[in-house]
This record gives sequence, C-alpha cells and structure tokens, in this order.
Amino acid sequence: MSSLTNKRILLGVTGGIAAYKSAELVRRLRERGAEVRVVMTEAAQKFMTPLTFQALSGHPVHTDLLDPAAEAAMGHIELARWADRVLVAPASADFMARLASGRGDDLLSTLCLATRAPISLAPAMNQGMWQNPATQANLEPLRRRGIQLLGPGDGSQACGEVGPGRMLEPEALATALAAGFETGLLSGRRVVITAGPTREAIDPVRYLSNHSSGKMGYALAEAAAEAGAEVILISGPTALPAPERVTRIDVISARDMHEASLAQAQPCDLFIAAAAVADYRPQQYLSQKMKKAGETQRELTLVKNPDIVADVAQLFPKPITVGFAAESEQVLEHARAKLERKRLDAIIANDITRDGLGFNSDDNAVVLIDREREQSYEPMSKTQLARALIEQLARYLP
Repeated sequence: MSSLTNKRILLGVTGGIAAYKSAELVRRLRERGAEVRVVMTEAAQKFMTPLTFQALSGHPVHTDLLDPAAEAAMGHIELARWADRVLVAPASADFMARLASGRGDDLLSTLCLATRAPISLAPAMNQGMWQNPATQANLEPLRRRGIQLLGPGDGSQACGEVGPGRMLEPEALATALAAGFETGLLSGRRVVITAGPTREAIDPVRYLSNHSSGKMGYALAEAAAEAGAEVILISGPTALPAPERVTRIDVISARDMHEASLAQAQPCDLFIAAAAVADYRPQQYLSQKMKKAGETQRELTLVKNPDIVADVAQLFPKPITVGFAAESEQVLEHARAKLERKRLDAIIANDITRDGLGFNSDDNAVVLIDREREQSYEPMSKTQLARALIEQLARYLP
C-alpha cells in the first residue's frame, strides 16, 4: 500500500449523496499517514454533519468563508497554504461549473483559487448530468489548468439509473492520491543529502551546536524518494524519524559527517548539503568534565572543521553539488560568493532573521541560485518547498 505519510490533504466535500463515502475516505487517508482537514459546502451539510468529519479527521471542520473565528486561527488563505494537495470528493456538477468559471463565492471555491497545491476532483452526479454537454464543456478548462479528474466510475446510482457518474471508492481515491506524489523525476538516480546540526564535543557533558532541526533536509530526502531516487540521508542528531524508503546514516560531529559524505558521494548523481555544519570545533577535547573551580571566565580555542560541500564539489567525477546558505544579512551576496568559492552547481539561500521561517519552523522561503539565474520561493511548508526544489534540481541532471 503506497504511503501518504506526513502529507497534508485538504478534503473538500460538496453536496451529493456520495458525501457519505467521504467519511470513509478520511479514514483511508489517515490510515496511510496523511493529516486531513475538511472543508464542507453548505449543500454538503445537508447530507453529512460537520461533527462526523471532525470526529474522523481529528480537526474542526471549515464551512464558512467569512468565519471570524476561523480567520483568527487558520483563515482561508492559511488553509490554502497548508495543503500539499486538495481533493474535492464528491465534486458536484455545480461545483465543477463554478470552478471552471473561476468563481470564488464560498470557502471551498476560494481555497481552490488561492492554493498552490495540486487539485484533484472526484466527480459524483447523475449519469445524465455527467454526460450533459454543459458538464463536458466544463472539463476542458479544468484540465487545461492542471486539475486532475479521478473518475467518475460507471455503475448503478442512488437515483436508480445506470451509467457514468459514480464517485470512485475511497480506497481507489486514496491510492490515486498517493501515486500522485510519486513523480519519477529521479527514477534510477542516487541522491545524497545531509541534514540537521552537528555537535562538537568540549567534554563528556558539553558541546557546540546550532538551532537546526533537520526539517528541511528530511523534507528534501522524502521528496527525492517520492521522485524515485535511491536516497542516502546523512543526519546529525535530530528527533525526526527517517522518511520511508530512505537510508539514514547517523553522525554526530562535522568530521563524522565529512567522512560519511565523501564515502557516499561517489558514486552519486546529486549531493544536497542541507545540514547546518559547525564551522569550528574545540581544539582540545577534555576527557573529564570541565570544572568551574572558582573561575569567572575560561578561554576555548577553536579550530576549523573541514568544508564538506566544497570537498564534495572537488571530487572527480563530481556529482551535481548543491549547498545551502543560511544568512542573517546580505543574503544573496553571501550566497553567490559561496557558490563561486566552493565551485557549486547551485546554492539555496534563506534569511534566518524572518519570523516563523527557517530554523525549527515548519515553513521556509528561499532563493535558488545557480550561475545563470535566481528563482525565489515564497513562504510555504518545508514539505511543499522540498518538492518544488527537487523538481527544479532534477533538471540539472543530464
């Protein structure tokens, strides 16, 4: 069974008897590891209650476009940003017509206009409505905008008629949704990614480190695996579980990560240095705990650690080598200098001073820089950002 682990699925439910299947669909999505939020139209609430979906999803159900309580917490724009994928099931003929014409007159249609996430529709309607020329004419603009149609199926319907228009079964929809995350862009490729912080021991108790959580590197590893790559994740100490289909190598210090990186980088096709590696380590490790002994200050001599990504970039044959530049000022200037100095193919720059982004956050905003151009990615979840970056980085490969 293909996985939806850690995927954020926004499920839209419109009016139709097939809405009862959507309750089972929530359960199927969560079984595969997805986090599900539900949006219901006014018509959908005539068939199923929001309380049912709240109990099944574990989250409040969103119903009103101009709900003051919702706007104070997760408004329609935040909800649109939150989703990795939007699935409307059932999608009624009326909703598809409004979406085709670009209407935004309720919460669900507004979300579909605002989201950057891919949208899938599971049509459900009477066979006559499905085959009506007006409904068929609405399919073309939807497909042209990249909206995916899942179904409909063919068979007996609640009205007693037989024909196309049945909503696909929940298990089939969950399987199709999971398959949509597997792009095949890196099929047959080997990708090595470093992630997390390193720890540079001072004595058996103390160490030097940084605020990196590893979330960005782990998201990149998951996205690369979804794209079909064999992924090696070299991870400093984090509390994160290894993504599925990813081989994790645990390290502690910068020298440990350096050794593992050079060992794994040949042969590999793409090396992404997302780890926040300590630039320096204590010159001397104390085998016993350092005591204060009445001292008011103590000097700590530091020596430079090896530069992992620069050394990988000097290998022959060299993988496509991508670095990260987490900067607090002159972000793009410092990133471009690193790109040249370390002979990288590309570098991903982010401003660590922006509130709610970067270290320990679930969201990030970056600029991908290579020798020809720059591409900005506005704030989004690290999961979404990782997929966008992997899609772009795959184009560097021959």
